[in-house]
Amino acid sequence: MDKVSSDCPYPGCFFCVMKEGNPSKRRASILKFFRELPSQDDDGQVLPISGLWNTAMAHPNDPEFIELGIFECMSALIWKGLKNRRWLSHDQNIYIPYYAAHIIGSYTMNMEEFAESAVHAGVIPPLVELLRGRLTWVEQRVAVRALGHLATYSSTFPAVASHGEILELSIQLAMSSLEIVYSHFYQYVDRRISYHCDLLTRGMGGVEMESRKAEEWASQLQCWSLQLINCFAFKPEFLPTICKAEFLVKLPGMWGGLVNENSPAGIGLLRTICHHKLGRGPVASCPGIIEALCNIARSSDDWQYMAIDCLLWLLQDPSTCHKVIDKTVPALVDLAEISALGDHKKLGDTIVTVLQECIQSQGTGRNSLSNRTKEQIEELINSRQRLKWEKSMPKEDLHIKQAAALVVKLEGNSLFSSGNISGAASKYSEALALCPMRSKKERVVLYSNRAQCYLLLQQPLAAISDATRALCLHNPLNRHAKSLWRRAQAYDMLGLAKESLLDAILFINECSQSNDPDLSLRQNKVPDYAERLVKKQMRAAWLFREAAIKHGGVHCEGDAGDTFGRETDDSEWETASESDIGNDGRDEMGDDDDDSEWKNEDERNDKYDKPSIKGIVRDFYNG
Repeated sequence: MDKVSSDCPYPGCFFCVMKEGNPSKRRASILKFFRELPSQDDDGQVLPISGLWNTAMAHPNDPEFIELGIFECMSALIWKGLKNRRWLSHDQNIYIPYYAAHIIGSYTMNMEEFAESAVHAGVIPPLVELLRGRLTWVEQRVAVRALGHLATYSSTFPAVASHGEILELSIQLAMSSLEIVYSHFYQYVDRRISYHCDLLTRGMGGVEMESRKAEEWASQLQCWSLQLINCFAFKPEFLPTICKAEFLVKLPGMWGGLVNENSPAGIGLLRTICHHKLGRGPVASCPGIIEALCNIARSSDDWQYMAIDCLLWLLQDPSTCHKVIDKTVPALVDLAEISALGDHKKLGDTIVTVLQECIQSQGTGRNSLSNRTKEQIEELINSRQRLKWEKSMPKEDLHIKQAAALVVKLEGNSLFSSGNISGAASKYSEALALCPMRSKKERVVLYSNRAQCYLLLQQPLAAISDATRALCLHNPLNRHAKSLWRRAQAYDMLGLAKESLLDAILFINECSQSNDPDLSLRQNKVPDYAERLVKKQMRAAWLFREAAIKHGGVHCEGDAGDTFGRETDDSEWETASESDIGNDGRDEMGDDDDDSEWKNEDERNDKYDKPSIKGIVRDFYNG
């Protein structure tokens, strides 16, 4: 290296090297810097490493540093931190292994050739040591991120898989990550390690920001572990290790919380497992997983379609169909009128086809269908047949049927208002039998009204069924506010906090955009009853709830500790929408444009544009 800036006290300073105008000299100087840095013990080494960290995040596809040995340098620095604790504790060197692993992960995120270079540079062994927890959970987080990127590519996956402990470590980390972050950092505010706090907040914000970011990083630690496991799950030889009951049963509950915006987490891994025959058997043998998949399929979860895929694949497999059919049919029948869900076109037709094949293939004896399951499938098939018949009926006859259904519905509204809830539910059932299948708006109201009756009759499963049918019929899909609210209440009655929370959040979002005076939020305020339910379920579905129950509440200096605020009495919200039936009858039925019911299905705008649940809650609570 020739000349260093006269005002820089450090010979060979990385930042001075980067200012070198001569390209060949610059390359030679950077190469020399990467080779020599791991063997140096000078103060201030964290400065160039943090600069490289920023560069890697800003320009992850730039090959310059890859060609000059950055992976070898970062690998050596991680080893140095693991083996030389005196060096690690000196100056600010404690940050260096974290930054080094993060840099490896950033440069291997998009480019397979960079990942190949990283493997050849020997980055996997030191990353595995970080994954073991040789340092702390913050280094585990960036190690699992980097290994997840390396496992994504076909050319580098074998190198990752050759370290047999990676899969086992990832499984253990996925199950224990939330507890680790809670007990090692979140719980005791006055014992938080200072460099963890600095990494989490970048020096901005205090305890509240630290706690919020710790929850986000804990979610990432779990989700990135699941992503790494998912890479193994595509290979059948690893499924026996993954498909152990004690791990599988936990997957539906690994959803990443509301801070996770883009990872399918546990349901994504379950989908990969269910895609292979070797995985479907163990899943079908866990009734709790099937029940959870049914709940996710009938929810506002962003990954709803993945749960539906799992259920359909389990039914299409003759070796698992008989184990799951009685549990899955009720949920799938409720979803049979979905037109499209994301990229899944004519999903409802697919569901009907699969259920038809099931009823045709099931014989008698041990593996035969229950009578109730047969009835539900036959009712669905008959409704499809009825739709075909209606297409050939004169339009006038259909209007007569619709008018008759309207009369019966109004009778139901009257019974509901007088307190005869059971009688009202019967009338709505009668109206549904009369109502033309293509009168989707009217059927949405009838199903939603009957769901409200079932709520008051303390029949939450029936309420979930009807609310789901209304949401599937509604255009746009899953956006009928009153049905969302009713299903949120029903899931709360069953103690399913996450499903209730997601429906309640989407209900609030729909209210904010509604022109209905009974739903719209005056002065942008959230309805009190909805806010109470959301707060209740956010406590119940809190990412650290299980860890807090196990280890105790959060402790601040001079504080006895509190887990997440005292549970308050949330009973008031339960009757908040009991009077909606009258409004349903008046507003949603009377003002509909009947002509719109007779458009060809292909002309309907059924684009699936449900906003991201987690994006909504982020905007709502940060706004």
